[in-house]
Amino acid sequence: MKSKENRKRLHTRWRKQDTELTLLALPTTLWYILFSFLPMFGIIIAFKNFKITGGFLSNVFNSPWAGLKNFEFLFKSNDAWIIIRNTIGYNLIFIVLGIVIPVALALMIGMLHNRRAGKAYQTMMFLPYFLSWVVVSAVGWAFLSFDKGILNQMLVNWGNEPVNWYMEPKYWPYFLIFMNIWKGLGYGMVVYLATIAGIDKTYYEAAVIDGATLWQQTRFITLPLMKLVIVMMFILAVGRIFYTDFGLFFQVPRDSNSLFNVATTIDVLVYKQLKTATVGMASAAAFVQSVLGCLMILAANWTVRKIDPDSAMI
Repeated sequence: MKSKENRKRLHTRWRKQDTELTLLALPTTLWYILFSFLPMFGIIIAFKNFKITGGFLSNVFNSPWAGLKNFEFLFKSNDAWIIIRNTIGYNLIFIVLGIVIPVALALMIGMLHNRRAGKAYQTMMFLPYFLSWVVVSAVGWAFLSFDKGILNQMLVNWGNEPVNWYMEPKYWPYFLIFMNIWKGLGYGMVVYLATIAGIDKTYYEAAVIDGATLWQQTRFITLPLMKLVIVMMFILAVGRIFYTDFGLFFQVPRDSNSLFNVATTIDVLVYKQLKTATVGMASAAAFVQSVLGCLMILAANWTVRKIDPDSAMI
């Protein structure tokens, strides 16, 4: 009994290490309180006819209640099916390719014996991640411009007619998918390479002694030990299935009306609606995206827990 009481007293006593850890966590805690939790008060704008007449707080409290009217434009719009289809459809493709391709490249680079070459490939693939979509849009225009685009000049030199790429919706799903994978490939690959680098090399040494081939080492050692990270990245990606990269879907197609059916997502529609609609409508759309994203994370985590409890995040 006395040992249990001493152990309990030891756990409840505030120690110097607790003070150090608390101070270490304090800046991050304050950041989350100021920029993540306090702004949640702004959710109330989604249910009000927000009017900008004075200070922010007075505007919030004095604006009349609108109920669910701010949500109607998102679901009663004639284009609601198109934007939801585009948002979910593109994200499903991005989730699958955003895991398969970076994992495959990380495995290939991790197998290189020349570490200097591996670092060079890794750096080249990571560089596009730092480019803004404005720059990428300008590069895309240099290739796809009707008059001076590189692709059209090549077509003319080969005896074909030039194509007005920004007026041809059938090509743009492939362009947008390629741009997204190309720009985000390096980031995902670095995450998986870090996981591979942390695997104990003795596993591979034992496998080589047992006569395992390179593919068998990858299948039975590398991939199983990468599973937790892959599942975590998958769950986080599913949580953003109702969000899209605004720069990709607005800047790269250059807001072409001809590409509306293949390049308009929820985020792009909200931006366009803000020109004629209210702040409350934009807040309502963001609120719907956040709630659905949270539900998707919980659903994905629940599914993973049912399949493999040890791989679930929560």
